[in-house]
Formats: sequence, structure tokens, C-alpha cells
Amino acid sequence: MLTRPRLAVLGLDGLPLSLARELAPRLPNLAGLLDKAGSIEAELPELSPVNWTSLATGEGPEIHGVFGFTRLDPRSYELSLTDATHVSCPTLFDLLGERGLVSRVINLPNTFPARPLRGMLVAGFVAPDLERAVFPPFLAGQLARLGYRLEADTTRGAKDPAYLLAGLRATLASRRAALDLLWPDLAWDLFVFVLTETDRLFHFLWSAVTEKDHPLHRDCLELLEEWDRCIGTFLERFADLPGPKRLLVLADHGFTKLVTEVDLNRWLVEAGLLRLLPPQKHGADAEWEAARIAPQSAALALDPGRIWLHDQRRFGRGRLSGQEARPLAEQLRDALLGLTFQGERVMEQVFFGRDLYPGAAERFGAAVPDLVCLARPGFDLKAKFDRDSVFGRFGRDGAHTAGDAFFHDSHKARPQRVRDVGRLILEHFGTAACP
Repeated sequence: MLTRPRLAVLGLDGLPLSLARELAPRLPNLAGLLDKAGSIEAELPELSPVNWTSLATGEGPEIHGVFGFTRLDPRSYELSLTDATHVSCPTLFDLLGERGLVSRVINLPNTFPARPLRGMLVAGFVAPDLERAVFPPFLAGQLARLGYRLEADTTRGAKDPAYLLAGLRATLASRRAALDLLWPDLAWDLFVFVLTETDRLFHFLWSAVTEKDHPLHRDCLELLEEWDRCIGTFLERFADLPGPKRLLVLADHGFTKLVTEVDLNRWLVEAGLLRLLPPQKHGADAEWEAARIAPQSAALALDPGRIWLHDQRRFGRGRLSGQEARPLAEQLRDALLGLTFQGERVMEQVFFGRDLYPGAAERFGAAVPDLVCLARPGFDLKAKFDRDSVFGRFGRDGAHTAGDAFFHDSHKARPQRVRDVGRLILEHFGTAACP
């Protein structure tokens, strides 16, 4: 009887290797992974949809087409969230399915709306409703009966830590219930299980996690102990699998303590390069009102550090010619590299989109930014449309980092970037990414 060379992937969203080592005495299952652990670099920008899509395709943004959480329509200037319909190349699950191999996937970000695959899928963030978040469709009823919760309410949770922690315990229980549902029959070749609770926790309660005298430190550690027990359940199931088998564990980016948010649209406004029309929206919606971008604008930004020149060849209201755009890009890069906060340099690097994403402009047009900023650790780049200051803190306590992302491979491979982990999966099954 032939055995299946199974591969199990455990995603630990936003977990830094440095913090994993610090917390190891309290988290025995995580500690057990450290002997073969290292770090990988996130794809840029260092966001979940970009990086989990790079894992799911084995490609970078220049091929899969996901450049951030949001997309701007270059004609209407309406802002929308990125989702799975924007992924422009086959996924691992597509490629493996063509060979008759079965994938089961739980809570992988940027897989909503769920699309057919050879296997089963429960989509992750952003997933607004359960019915469209699953494949096959019958899973929705089964998960609903289990009380499956797609996401914690971080909007309310940002102001109410107890509510946030309760919500994260509920989503963690939901992930465990889904694991119990989809794993046991072993009718699969690839299993992907992503825990996103750490990302939410670190965004709002980083100091509580890392500072022993913080009043919420104990509560956060108790949640992380529950999270570690869930990891333990996954690892026990993996240990019980017949061989041959392989385990990959990874984070999509790292985390650190927030110094300040840095709003690039406000910076562009103050530089005279972005003009905004009077607001039509108020409250929480105002920060997303990209339709305010006026024809007089020379540049604009989207979260986290993506900047476009307002080029008439790419934007309906664009005013710059190609001859004007290139020198302005160079001037902007130099100015951003010189940006400081309280004497500290904000930017680690500023890349030209054409260099970071070779060939992408021909494939994806206006979706590809002209500049991509990588901030130094602790600086969280934003691009809102309602801020009145470049610097400030708005309820968050942690910031993503491109480096220090956790990685473990039971076979001891040392990939450099998140996309390389996707390629390891394909190589494990003797499959190549699409040319």
C-alpha cells in the first residue's frame, strides 16, 4: 500500500522569532519548535494578504497581483478591500489538485470568497460571512452548528481589552473546532492551519504581552497559553501521522512595539503634493475616502507605505506626464529617506516599484505602486484621508516588521522569504510553480 507524503503547515500570524524565544518558558509547545527555528523575511509590504498569498502561490506580488489590503479604482477613485478574486495566478491548491492531491485549509487570509479546490477550505480574514467563506458549501452548516466565529471584533476590542481577549478566545476555540472537523479522516495530502490571534493581540496589547508589570500581562499570557495548547493539539496530531511527513511552521511577518504611526497622505498634503476635496463621509468611513483625491494632486498613498504618482496615463484625474513623473519619484524617495521623528530616521528603505516588482506594471497597471516604503522597526506607515497630523498614536500598540518572522521546518530547510516557503511545499510534492 502506497503511503502519502503528507505535509502540514502551521501558520502563526505575526509571531516574531525573538518573542517566541522570550515566551518559551511559558509556552512549552512553541518552545519545542525552537531547536529547528529560524527567521524569514516578509514580502513587501509586510502585510498579511500579501504574504499569505505569497505562501499560497509560491510567488511574489509581481506575479500574484496582491500589493496590500486595499485597491484603488484608477477611474472612480473608490477604495476596496483585496480578496481572493484579485489573485492572478494558480495557488498551491490548484496546482496540487491538478495532480489529484488533496488540500485542506483553515483560516488562511485572503482566500475569501472561497473558490472550488480539490479538498476543503475555510477562508480567513477578510471573510465577512461564513456561507461564502467555505468550500464545499456544506461546511458552512457544520461550522455554524459548532458556533464557528470568523473574526474577533477588533474595532470594539481596540477600546475594550477584556472584550478583545474574549473575542480572541472565541476565535481560537473556533479554529480548534475546525481542526477537529477536517483533520481526523486523513483524506488529504496538504493541511494548512493558520492562527491569526497573535496578530490581533500584538496590534493592540503588545506592551501587555512583553512587560511583566503591565496590568493586563497575566490576561495576555493566559490567552497565549490557550494558543499554545492549540499548537500542541496540532503538533500531537502531526506526530501521530504515519510517515513520510513534513511540518512547516511560519509567520507572515514579525512584530515590535509601536513608536508612532506615520501618515504618508498627510505628509504629502503638507508637502503640497496631495490635494483633497471636501469630505463627504464622516466617522470611521472618513479615513477611507480616497474619492477626495483632487485633480491637482501630484501623488497619493495607500496603506501601509505605497505611493503612486498621479500620472495621467494611469489615473482618470491624473495630471502628471511621464516626463514629470520619473524625476518626482526620485525626489520623493530622497525626501522620505530624510524623514525623521524626534531625531530618529523613519525609513529603512524606499524602493521603486519597478525594481521591487519587476514586470508587474505591464501585468497589473495602476495596481502597482511607484514607491514602496519599508519603515524602521516601530514606525507604522499609514495612508488615511482624514488625518490632520503626520505622526500620532491611534489605539494601536504594536507594529509589523519585515524581518524576524518565525520559521520552522522539520526537514531543516532555510528559505529566505515567504514565497520560498510556498515553493518548498510544491517541491515536497514534486510540483513546480507556474512559469
